Amino acid sequence: MSAAAAGAAPDDAPEIERMSAVLARQRAAFAAAPYPPATQRRARLKALRAALRRHQDDLADAISDDFGGRSHFESKMADVLGPVLEINHALGHLGRWMRSRGRRTELLFATNRAYVMYQPKGVVGVIAPWNFPVYLALGPLVAALAAGNRVMIKMSEYTPRTTAAVQALLRECFAEDEVAVFGGAVAAGQAFAALPFDHLVFTGSPAVAPHVMRAAAANLTPVTLELGGKSPALVAPQADIAAAARAIVHGKTFNCGQICVSPDYALVPAAARDAFVAAAEAAFREFVPEVRGNADYTSVVNDRQHARLLDLLADARGRGATVTAAGAIGPDRRLPLHLVTGLRDDMRLAREEIFGPILPVVGYTSLEDALRYIAARPRPLALYPFGFDGAGLARLLAATHSGGVTVNDWGWHVFNHDLPFGGTGTSGMGGYHGEEGFRELSHAKAVFRRHRLFPVGLFYPPYGNLVQRLALRLYLGRPRS
Repeated sequence: MSAAAAGAAPDDAPEIERMSAVLARQRAAFAAAPYPPATQRRARLKALRAALRRHQDDLADAISDDFGGRSHFESKMADVLGPVLEINHALGHLGRWMRSRGRRTELLFATNRAYVMYQPKGVVGVIAPWNFPVYLALGPLVAALAAGNRVMIKMSEYTPRTTAAVQALLRECFAEDEVAVFGGAVAAGQAFAALPFDHLVFTGSPAVAPHVMRAAAANLTPVTLELGGKSPALVAPQADIAAAARAIVHGKTFNCGQICVSPDYALVPAAARDAFVAAAEAAFREFVPEVRGNADYTSVVNDRQHARLLDLLADARGRGATVTAAGAIGPDRRLPLHLVTGLRDDMRLAREEIFGPILPVVGYTSLEDALRYIAARPRPLALYPFGFDGAGLARLLAATHSGGVTVNDWGWHVFNHDLPFGGTGTSGMGGYHGEEGFRELSHAKAVFRRHRLFPVGLFYPPYGNLVQRLALRLYLGRPRS
């Protein structure tokens, strides 16, 4: 038994042993076929797409069971349609992505050829979170398969039924030496991150990411980190307050706000703050007339997360904030939208990623104040400006840092797969989706091909011939006397 398995919980030990065995098989399979042709990559992607379509109801049922109630529409829209759209995009562009790209040689090496070829890295590890358990497992899988890799996926202990459903789906498409899925709790996750992958994609919290990086660093495994962050919605003075509130509330309550790109807080002109709160409350009551037992409104995933959100509200109230609930809290962890005003920096809501249907509304007196407020905080995964004209938007985009931006709405940049998805600073590093995902999970191999008649001997010793002296003079200038 490995050292990792020896210290694991009994339920994790078999899964940890299986991880090492599968990695060995995937490495051997990759060594035997290190550059899958485009036809094989397309066949794998098409098989995955067909399986997603067949299993869409099973996946929605499993996710709902894990959450204790999750909207089937939201599950199909995000967790099933998301990877299908990503597959469609990859199928349409894979041939171009795989082509070697010519590069210019230095003038000294004119007539020779330089190019970059994109080579599969090998075995890619994917650590997926619980909030969108299918999309955030299969999205990186799509990029990895397009790039020609083998893949191992570790899913969250919070979604065991979904893990079983994904395992069943993938067994229909792939042998285990191509794609394999693992469950297990914390010890299994730690063991997975410590495996010597050729690349590791982690989606999760900024608090866990350093542990993943440390584990990967022991093997010099490159990592892609897709983390969270407090993504602001910034409402311009000239914006339509009601329209902005409606879009922000949708983003704050889709999946009950359990989304890494959910608007975390709203910055609104101070004079419009109360009108925004009223419009947001009205929008939620329109979207969710009744919280209790509403199959279109997703539950908080478990008791622990539900208690955490209630503690955030209690902390804010205890420190003087005003909390407006847009409905009654149900017994089934379906938590209605809560709007919070009077936010202060000493409140947990101001410091922690909320990841639930709680929306702090912060008034600002000038756009410069709003930009300073954003800049004083860690770089977010997303930014949502509302109501800016062209010049104002250009200034805002230049003055702020975020992983991505959706203008006049929330989150839809993630669903457009010709755009990269990734963070910056504490919201992540690297990215995937589309061409950037293919490049992220490929090795860009530099190739220089010398022409047979190129006089390379002119650069050989003994040094000091005329050509060498002229070359140095051309590029470096006259030496000191």
